[in-house]
Amino acid sequence: MGWFWADSSASETPSSSAPASISTSSCPVRPRKQSPPPPTDAASASGCPVRPSAKSTATLETASESACPVKPSDRPDINPLNLMFSNLPQTPYTGQKTALPTEREKSSIPRGDQPGTTWEYPSPQQMYNAMRRKGYEDAPEDAVEVMTAVHNWLNEGAWQEIVDWEHRFKNGAIGYLLRNEKKAAKEAEEPQLMRFEGRRNDVTPKATLYGWLGRIAPNTYGGPPPFDRHDWYVKSGNRETRYVIDYYSGGEENGMPIFFLDVRPALDRPGLAAERLVKWGEELWQRASGSDVRQQAREEARR
Repeated sequence: MGWFWADSSASETPSSSAPASISTSSCPVRPRKQSPPPPTDAASASGCPVRPSAKSTATLETASESACPVKPSDRPDINPLNLMFSNLPQTPYTGQKTALPTEREKSSIPRGDQPGTTWEYPSPQQMYNAMRRKGYEDAPEDAVEVMTAVHNWLNEGAWQEIVDWEHRFKNGAIGYLLRNEKKAAKEAEEPQLMRFEGRRNDVTPKATLYGWLGRIAPNTYGGPPPFDRHDWYVKSGNRETRYVIDYYSGGEENGMPIFFLDVRPALDRPGLAAERLVKWGEELWQRASGSDVRQQAREEARR
């Protein structure tokens, strides 16, 4: 999940939890006031074109490099912006039996490297070609269009979480506590996505912590591990922040799959720890006071 497409060359640049249900009639991400399902030791295929050797997957969120053993300079066919295949063709893959659309959908996410433009999502045909080139030999052709739509919804939802965070903490945690939130949001510059990385094999410290808690209290924290992780580098004014996104599968609701996104800034600066603490305190208070339940009921009533 979380693939965008960027065909340009790399430029020199230093990226709250929410569930997403697959529904065309509502926002793909709804506010969620519970901890995401914790990870276990189950392994999953890497978002990197070459799987790293078996070793400890726990890495610090402050790490600056992906664990992918193939660097952009080693593979000219890998886009250094996102470690994905660049310039994937729109032609059918060898042996493909189902015709797939080649139209690409524009996202609502502004590009930091090309002002005035937005990132584009891959077409279903490009998505299928990418999966096959990454080794998914059994990728279902008849499900690629739905997978592409889910991919786009999840990214749009993740971006809305990031925009909310950028608006809320424009002036840091102290500024947020001292100033009116709506005024701060109005004054905040619109954030832009500079670049992104798929780091599926790099388990975040937070996901690792939930894994440990799941072993101690499985009834409270038990659940599957995140099936993907992305780092998004976001610029707002003179401030650039790396956001970490853990993608969780949450089963089904009314016959529709549910996905949980745990979106938060990486602890690359001391002030970001304070922002996360303030956000956590707000969510804790909402759960304790029952305001999250009332808000969810209002959202359900509007649908």
